[in-house]
Amino acid sequence: MSVNASPNLQSGPREPTALWVGATAALIALWFALYWRLPQWSDWATGLLPLVPGSHLAEAVRFFIYDTPKVLMLLTLVVFTMGVVRSFFSPERTRALLAGKREGIGNIAAAALGIFTPFCSCSAVPLFVGFVSAGVPLGVTFSFLIAAPMINEVALGLLFALVGWKVALTYLSFGLGVAIASGWVIGRLHLESWLEEWVRNVRAGAVGTPAESISVVDRIKAGVEAVRDIVGRVWLWIIVGIAAGALIHGYAPNDLLASIMGKNSWWSVPAVVVIGVPIYSNAAGIIPVVGALLGKGAALGTVLAFMMSVTALSFPEMIILRKVLTTKLLAVFVGVVALGIIAVGYLFNALFS
Repeated sequence: MSVNASPNLQSGPREPTALWVGATAALIALWFALYWRLPQWSDWATGLLPLVPGSHLAEAVRFFIYDTPKVLMLLTLVVFTMGVVRSFFSPERTRALLAGKREGIGNIAAAALGIFTPFCSCSAVPLFVGFVSAGVPLGVTFSFLIAAPMINEVALGLLFALVGWKVALTYLSFGLGVAIASGWVIGRLHLESWLEEWVRNVRAGAVGTPAESISVVDRIKAGVEAVRDIVGRVWLWIIVGIAAGALIHGYAPNDLLASIMGKNSWWSVPAVVVIGVPIYSNAAGIIPVVGALLGKGAALGTVLAFMMSVTALSFPEMIILRKVLTTKLLAVFVGVVALGIIAVGYLFNALFS
């Protein structure tokens, strides 16, 4: 997934704005009309199959038939919307906004920008080096790197749709808290000397905010390109995640999941954080599993701690980051973020018990 999901927004020949806006509005209206009919459609489609009503298999199949179009449609709408929003940003503009910011205010700004900027392990090295070379403080950079995968638009949009606005808003607040606090702590430790030598030798160039004149049509095209790029890359992982969620929904015993991830198991939060680190998935792929686990009685904070560890501390991302961080600094980064995620898990369990 690229850092700048927008296409080249340099305008070519002018295109009819009214036509693009009208077609976009019509497609969004069609999206809503189809989305609200999904429950009836999934019941009808499941009823056509030779399944025993109420059986484990029937429940698993119904979950899969309903959640697959639901999650893919939600993902498409959210990615399109945020693709339009991201057309107002660029890596250069982001670096310019963060360069020179002092810790504290800089951590808050970086974490907030992380919500609107796509980030994955493949873009860790150029982002990190670009921020450091632009004079962005180390702790501020880490706030951005933590926030971007953990509280991106996909996670928030799907959480809102699947478990409600209260959980989504609390997740946003706690996720920002983890990113801001972790970055601030790392900044206070003054560990710049623990960067790899070649990164420390990078000298800052002039950071300017390029002048851009982008039309409404260009911004709509940016949303379409984001859908083509992001959804095109993750749709298979989403289906795999939904299939795993369907198996959990249909077959996993309630008592077993409650004993492993129940709110009364104090050890479950740190345990799922450790389990989540080796797993490589994005927020869209893990959300269906989250929904299935919650439906089986798993504690909300424990499940969200698992989700945070998968998205913010994945092992492949650590391998990429090792190219710019020494082993000591990488260990500090993982430790600080893991402690923050564990604290969030316990707080969620206490608030939503």
